[in-house]
Amino acid sequence: MGHSKQIRILLLNEMEKLEKTLFRLEQGFELQFRLGPTLQGKAVTVYTNYPFPGETFNREKFHSLEWENPTEREDDSDKYCKLNLQQAGSFQYYFLQGNEKSGGGYIVVDPILRVGADNHVLPLDCVTLQTFLSKCLGPFDEWESRLRVAKESGYNMIHFTPLQTLGLSRSCYSLSDQLELNPDFSRPNKKYTWHDIGQLVEKLKKEWNILCITDVVYNHTAANSKWIHEHPESAYNLVNSPHLKPAWVLDRALWHLSCEVAEGKYKEKGVPALIENDHQMNCIRKIIWEDIYPKIRLWEFFQVDVFKAVEQFRGLLTQENRKIITKPDPKQHLKIIQDPEYRRLGCTVDMNVALATFIPHDNGPAAIDECCNWFHKRIEELNAEKHQLVNYHQEQAVNCLLGNVFYERLAGHGPKLGPVTRKHPLVTRYFTFPFEEMTPSTEESMIHLPNKACFLMAHNGWVMGDDPLRNFAEPGSNVYLRRELICWGDSVKLRYGSTPEDCPYLWAHMKKYTEIIATYFQGVRLDNCHSTPIHVAEYMLDAARKLQPNLYVVAELFTGSEDLDNIFVTRLGISSLIREAMSACDSHEEGRLVYRYGGEPVGSFVQPCLRPLVPAIAHALFMDITHDNECPIVHRSAYDALPSSTIVSMASCASGSTKGYDELVPHQISVVSEERFYTKWNPEALPSNTGEVNFQSGIIAARRAINKIHQELGAKGFIQVYVDQVDEDIVAVTRHSPSIHQSVVSVSRTAFRNPKTSFYSKEVPQMCIPGKIEEVVLEASTIERNTIPYRKDENSINGMPNITVEIREHIQLNESKIVKQAGVVTKGPNEYVQEIEFENLSPGSVIIFRVSLDPHAQVAVGILRNHLTQFSPHFKSGSLAVDNSDPILKIPFASIASKLTLAELNQVLYRCESEEQEDGGGCYNIPNWSSLKYAGLQGLMSVLAEIRPRNDLGHPFCDNLRSGDWMIDYVSGRLISRSGTIAEVGKWLQAMFCYLKQIPRYLIPCYFDAILIGAYTTLLDVAWKQMSSFVQNGSTFVKHLSLGSVQLCGVGKFPSLPLLSPSLTDVPYRVNEITKEKEQCCGSLAAGLPHFSAGLFRCWGRDTFIALRGLLLVTGRYLEARNIILAFAGTLRHGLIPNLLGEGTYARYNCRDAVWWWLQCIQDYCKIAPNGLDILRCPVSRMYPTDDSVPLSAGTVDQPLFEVIQEAMQRHMQGIQFRERNAGPQIDRNMKDEGFNVTAGVDDETGFVYGGNRFNCGTWMDKMGESDLARNRGIPATPRDGSAVEIVGLSKSAVRWLLELSKKSIFPYHEVRVKRHGKFVTVSYDEWNRKIQDNFEKLFHVSEDPSDINEKHPNLVHKRGIYKDSYGASSPWCDYQLRPNFTIAMVVAPELFTPEKAWKALEIAEKKLLGPLGMKTLDPDDMVYCGVYDNALDNDNYNLAKGFNYHQGPEWLWLIGYFLRAKLYFSKLMGPETNAKTIFLVKNVLSRHYVHLERSPWKGLPELTNENGKYCPFSCETQAWTIATVLETLYDL
Repeated sequence: MGHSKQIRILLLNEMEKLEKTLFRLEQGFELQFRLGPTLQGKAVTVYTNYPFPGETFNREKFHSLEWENPTEREDDSDKYCKLNLQQAGSFQYYFLQGNEKSGGGYIVVDPILRVGADNHVLPLDCVTLQTFLSKCLGPFDEWESRLRVAKESGYNMIHFTPLQTLGLSRSCYSLSDQLELNPDFSRPNKKYTWHDIGQLVEKLKKEWNILCITDVVYNHTAANSKWIHEHPESAYNLVNSPHLKPAWVLDRALWHLSCEVAEGKYKEKGVPALIENDHQMNCIRKIIWEDIYPKIRLWEFFQVDVFKAVEQFRGLLTQENRKIITKPDPKQHLKIIQDPEYRRLGCTVDMNVALATFIPHDNGPAAIDECCNWFHKRIEELNAEKHQLVNYHQEQAVNCLLGNVFYERLAGHGPKLGPVTRKHPLVTRYFTFPFEEMTPSTEESMIHLPNKACFLMAHNGWVMGDDPLRNFAEPGSNVYLRRELICWGDSVKLRYGSTPEDCPYLWAHMKKYTEIIATYFQGVRLDNCHSTPIHVAEYMLDAARKLQPNLYVVAELFTGSEDLDNIFVTRLGISSLIREAMSACDSHEEGRLVYRYGGEPVGSFVQPCLRPLVPAIAHALFMDITHDNECPIVHRSAYDALPSSTIVSMASCASGSTKGYDELVPHQISVVSEERFYTKWNPEALPSNTGEVNFQSGIIAARRAINKIHQELGAKGFIQVYVDQVDEDIVAVTRHSPSIHQSVVSVSRTAFRNPKTSFYSKEVPQMCIPGKIEEVVLEASTIERNTIPYRKDENSINGMPNITVEIREHIQLNESKIVKQAGVVTKGPNEYVQEIEFENLSPGSVIIFRVSLDPHAQVAVGILRNHLTQFSPHFKSGSLAVDNSDPILKIPFASIASKLTLAELNQVLYRCESEEQEDGGGCYNIPNWSSLKYAGLQGLMSVLAEIRPRNDLGHPFCDNLRSGDWMIDYVSGRLISRSGTIAEVGKWLQAMFCYLKQIPRYLIPCYFDAILIGAYTTLLDVAWKQMSSFVQNGSTFVKHLSLGSVQLCGVGKFPSLPLLSPSLTDVPYRVNEITKEKEQCCGSLAAGLPHFSAGLFRCWGRDTFIALRGLLLVTGRYLEARNIILAFAGTLRHGLIPNLLGEGTYARYNCRDAVWWWLQCIQDYCKIAPNGLDILRCPVSRMYPTDDSVPLSAGTVDQPLFEVIQEAMQRHMQGIQFRERNAGPQIDRNMKDEGFNVTAGVDDETGFVYGGNRFNCGTWMDKMGESDLARNRGIPATPRDGSAVEIVGLSKSAVRWLLELSKKSIFPYHEVRVKRHGKFVTVSYDEWNRKIQDNFEKLFHVSEDPSDINEKHPNLVHKRGIYKDSYGASSPWCDYQLRPNFTIAMVVAPELFTPEKAWKALEIAEKKLLGPLGMKTLDPDDMVYCGVYDNALDNDNYNLAKGFNYHQGPEWLWLIGYFLRAKLYFSKLMGPETNAKTIFLVKNVLSRHYVHLERSPWKGLPELTNENGKYCPFSCETQAWTIATVLETLYDL
C-alpha cells in the first residue's frame, strides 16, 4: 500500500513570490508542482532551470515542465508536473499564467558527501568539522603529523583557511595571488604544488575518512596583489567610481592629521600621540570641525558654480531667437544635476527648467536683471541645501571616526594600540596611495589624472547593520564618505559589475581560482558571504559544481534576518550555515540553539512519503567556536570547553570546532598575527611538551568520544531531540531514534563562570530518565593536574598543560563516579523511569547514557511495527515478527475490511453525535477541548490531520492519549459492540491496541496515529472499490466528495424509510437485536449533519431527491437509490411526495416540488443505472392507496411504479386541494391557519404547474417567520406561489421524458384523464409538453425590449435579460426578483431556453449572485437583500428577525452545481472559446470547494455561507445536496 519514494508537493498560488523561502530537498526526491486554488483551471506553465537528464546545468536556461493529469478529467486537483531530483545545487522555478509571470522561487538540493575507500555516504548531520589556519600548518611535508590530531580527535572534515599566497598583512583572508599556492609551504629545495595538495586531500578522504573544504574569498584581494595593479579596473578606483572622490579627499586629510598627531603637532590643541581620555577625544572632534572640514570644503563636490551658472542663464535670456515662455510649468522644479566626474563646483542645473521657471515680464535689461537675481538666489539656496547634506554626512563621519579611535585605543575589550604612529594611524585608511608623500593640494590634483587616479583604490571592510544585498561601494551609497566602513586596510574591494563583460579579467581570474579549489576540494566556505555580490557567488559556484557536482557549500551570514539569510541560502545553494555556540550568553540559550538547529520532537508523528513541501530553516553547521570568535577560555572558563562542545555535538545537524579549542589554547588564535605552528600528534608526548599533543592533552580524548557519538547518532537516524534545562548550568539533551526507540541522553554541567572564582552549588537536582539505562557511553570531567603552568610558546600554538579531562567509556551505571545511585520507578504498568542522583557532576563534567525502552515495551513496539509494515515499508526497521500474537492480526487488515458494505463503512468511519445517540452512544469528548465531530475514525483523523504536519504533541488530543487508554478503548469498543464485520474491525484494532498500551505513554500518539492511518486509508480504498468507475478512476477531489455518499447514507438503529414491498427480492435485511426478528435495513440519506441526521428530522423528500443523483447514482449505488425511490413512492398521497418523511406515518405533504424532484430522480435512475428502466415495473407498497386511508403495512396494496407515476401526473392535471391533517400548532407552531391549505395544479393555457398561497411556502425556499417582536410570525419570507421557475422546468423534464417512453411503449400511458365540469377530458403528454415549450420563454424571460407585449408588469422590471423566479405570484413583484432558481430549469429542461438569452441571464447571475462557495439567494440590489443569516437574532427588524432572510441573500452551495452545469451546457452552444473560458471558471470555482472539503473537520461541504463566503454558524457543516450537486458538476465536466 505505502510507497517509499519521497515525494514533496509544492502548491503554486497566484502572485506568490517565494524567493525568501527556503525549500530543502534531497537527491532521489520527486518534487511535484501542483496548482493551488487560485490557479486551478487557468493555463499555467511552470519553468525551471533544473537541467533535463543528461544536460549540464545552465542558470540562464529555463524549460517548461509537462503537466501530468492521472485522472485526465474533471478538475485540476491532481494535475502536476514534476522534477526527479538527482543533482545538488540551487535551482529556480517560476510560472506563467498565460504570458504573465505569476510567481516563483528556488529549491535547494543537498549534496551527497562520500568518504572512504568504499566511497560510503557521509550524511550531512554526521559532519564533525575542524578549522585549521593554513599558515600555521608549517611546511607541507609536516602537514600530516599536524593534521593527524584531527583524525585522532574523531573529526571527519577539515576546513582549511585559504592556501594561496598571502598579502603583506599576513592575514589568512588577504590573498595576493589567488592562483598560486602559498610559497611558505615549500622548502628551499622542494617546491610544492596544487597537485601535491590534491594528493593529500585524496589520501585523507580514502584512508582517514576525512573530507576537506577550503575558503573562497571573492570580495577582495590583498592591496599588494601584482595583478590588481596590472588590472586596476578590477577595483573601485577614482576613475571607474568618481563618486568616491569626496571620500578620498576626506581620507587623505585624516591621514595627514594622523601623521601630524603622531609627530606631536597637535599637543597644544589637546591631542597628544597617546590618546587616553574623553577630553582628548573631544579635542579631536573640535580639530576636525574647525581645521579639517573648512580646509577640504567637501560640499563643493556637490555644488554649482553660481557665477558661471548665472552668466550662462543671462546669455540664454538675451539670445535673439529664444523661444518665449509665458507661464511657468508647475511640474518642473530646478534641481542640482550631479557632475558625473565629481569636480569641485562642477554640478549644473537644467537651463530649460530655469528658463521655464524664471520668466522676464519683458525684454528690457531691468527685467533680465531681475530674472537673473531670482535665479542667482535660487542657486544659492540649492547650494546651501547641499552644504547642509554634506554637514550631515560629516557629522556621521566624525562620530564613526571617534567610535573607532575609542575601540582601538581606550576600550577594555579593544586591542589598545597605544600611541598614534604611521604603522597604527589614528584611523585605518580607506584608500590605497601607492605614491610618494606630497602636500594635500598636490595630491588632490591627481584625482583628475586617470593614469594616476586608477591606482587610488577603495579598501574593503564591512558595515554594521547594512543591507547585505546592497553593494556599499557603488554610487548611491555614502558609506566611505560617512566613514561607516569597518575597514580592512590590507585588502582592496573588487568591482565585478553586473556581468563578466563589465570586467572580463576579474571574472576570468576568479573563475580560474574557483576551478582550482573545486578540482582538489570537496567543498568550499564562502568567506564574507553576506558582502559578496550574490550574482558573482552564483556564477563562481556554478563553475565549481561543474567540476564537483556534490560540492559542500558552507557560509557564515551576518544579515541579522532569517529572510535575508534565506536569499543567500536559496540562490547560492548553501548546504550548511555556520551557527555559533559562542553567541549564547548562558547555558539556557545554548540548549535552545540545539533545539533550534536540528531534529524533531521526541515521539513525533510519522509523516507520509507524499506530503506538502514546507519551508525549512537552513541546515546548520553548529560550531562551539569559529576562527573569528573570541577565546571561550577568556570569556567563559577552561572548564566549559567540554560541556559546551558536548551540548553542541548533541545537536541533530553538522557540528564543528576550531583547532586550538580542544588543546585549551587560552587566547584567540589571530588570523592576522599568528605565525607559530600547530602542535603535532605524538602518543608518547608529555603534558609539558609544547609542540606535541595526544589523548592526555586538553579535552582531545573526550572530543574523540563525542565526535564518535555525534557521527553514530546522525548515521543511525536519531533524529528526534529533546532539550531539558535541568538548572541554570545543567543542560540535558536527548537524541532519540524513532525506529529502534533507543535514546542517547547527555547531561552537561556548563561552566560559563570560572569554578575557581565563582560559586557552584554542590546540590545537583535529581533527574528522571524514561526507559532502561543500558550503559554509560561516556563520563568525563575536567580536572587539574600537577604540571608546569601555561606559558605561551614561541614556536608552537600550545594549550594549557595543567587542565585535562578524565574520561571513562562504555561502563555500567554502578561503575559510574558521577552517578551516586539510580532507582527504578515505574510510572505505569509499562513505563520504566530511572531516577538518577548525581554526586560528582562538577562544573565541566558530562555524562552520556544509552537508554532503551523497558524490554517488554521494546518487544511490543517491535510487534506493532511489524504489523504496520502492511501499510508502509517505513516500519520495517525496528520491527519484530512473533508467532504468538492474536490470531486476528495474522489476517491482513485489508482482507477483513474488504468484507464491509458501504452502510457498515458509514458506522466505522462516520456518524455524528445524534446518530450515535440513537444507539445509546455518543462522540468521544476530549476534556478541556471539545467533542470529536464523528464517532467513527473520521472524527479522529480530522484532528490528527491538523496535528500531524505540525507535530503538535502538546495538543489536548495527544495529552488525552498519553494520560490514559480511554480514547483507545472507545475506538475499538464502539466497533466490537456492533456485530459482523464491524466487530471484526474492532477486534483487529483492539489486538493492535493491546500492544499500543504496552509502550511508553510518550510514544502512544505517534503509534495510535500510525495504526489509524493504516486502517483509515485501507477503509477508504474499500469504499471506493464499491463505487462507480467514475469514482474509482476519478481525481482525489472526486474520491473525497464521493465519501459524502458514505457519510450521509446509512442505516440507524430505527429504520428511517417506510418498508418496501416484501415481493422485492434484493432488499437488505438484518436481525433486530431486541426482537430477534428479521427486518429491512435500507440506507436512507440524511439531509445534513449535524442538524438533520437522526430521528424524524433525518429524511426530507426534497433534500433526498435533489441529492440522490449525485450521492447515489453518480457513485454507482444503484440499489440504495432504487430502494429510496420506491420507499418514497409508497408514501405518495394527494399526488404529492412528503416534505418531512417522518417514516411515512408522520409525513407532511406541504411541499409542491418534492414530487417533481422524485420524478427527475426516476428519470435519472432509468438513464444511469444498468437496466434502469426495470424500476418502472418494481412493486410499490402503497401506504396511502387513497388520500384518506390509514397507513397500510407493506405488501397490503402493491402496484408497479409506473402506475404511481401516472397517478402523480393525473392528480396534478386534475388539481390538488386539501387541508393538512392535524392542522394547527401541534404540527407547525408558526403557520397561520390559511397556510395549512395546500393547492397545486396545471394551468390549462400554459401547461405550467402552479400552487401555494401567500401563507405557505411549498418550494425549497421555505422559511416561515417566527418572530413576534418583528411581527413576521406565520408569514413566509419567500412564498413563491404561482408557478416557480424550477418546478416548471422539472415538470417539463418529466412530461418530455414520459412522452418519449410512451412513444416507445415503455410507459403505458400517453395522456392524463381528468374531470372538468363533470366531464372526462384527456390531455396528451405531447400537448402538455408543447404548451410549456411554447409559453415558457414568452412568459418567464424579461425581455431586453421595454415594449415587449408579453410583459404584464413592465413597471416592476428592474433587470432585463434575466428569467423570472416565478410567474403569477400573489405579490407580482416577487416574480421579477433575480434569484438563482432558473439555473435548475436550465439543467433539467435546457430545451426551454434560447442559448443566447440563457447565456446573457447566466452572465448576470455570475456577476450578481456568484459567491466564493455558493450562490446568493437574492440579488444584492434588492431592497430586502441581507447576506448574513442569524437564526438566534430576535429584534423588531421584519426582514431579519429569527433568520427571516434565510433565502434572501445568504449563499447556498447546492445551487452552484446547477449554475455551473448550466454554464457548461450553454457554453458548448456558444462556441469553443466560450466553452474553454467556462471550463476554467468551473475548475476555479470548484477548487475552492476542494480546499474547504480538505480543511473541514466534517470532511463535507456546508449548506450555506454568509455573504462573500463567510462562515455561517447556523449552517449544517456537511449537506447532502451540496456534495451531490458539486459531484454532478464534476461528472458533467
